[in-house]
Amino acid sequence: MPVDLATVRRIARLAHIAISDAEAPALQGELNAILTFVEALEAVDVTGVEPMTSVTPMKLPMREDVVTDGEIEPQVLANAPLAEDGFFVVPKVVE
Repeated sequence: MPVDLATVRRIARLAHIAISDAEAPALQGELNAILTFVEALEAVDVTGVEPMTSVTPMKLPMREDVVTDGEIEPQVLANAPLAEDGFFVVPKVVE
């Protein structure tokens, strides 16, 4: 699906990027090239390929999953404008 000039201008506006009328055709070509590349990637058969987090094999360090609250509730709540029963009190924003 090729990108037209109106779409380029809309994308630039949504991204808060000021572009001139002279720059729009060049950006149109770049966006169309990107979309063509993505379409080519969709044709690649990735059946059986495991997802990876890095190009080098690595094992992330694991730690025991233990809940620790730091036991500093009074110091944290001291910063609150209003606290009640160990919780921050905030104004209601949804009716």
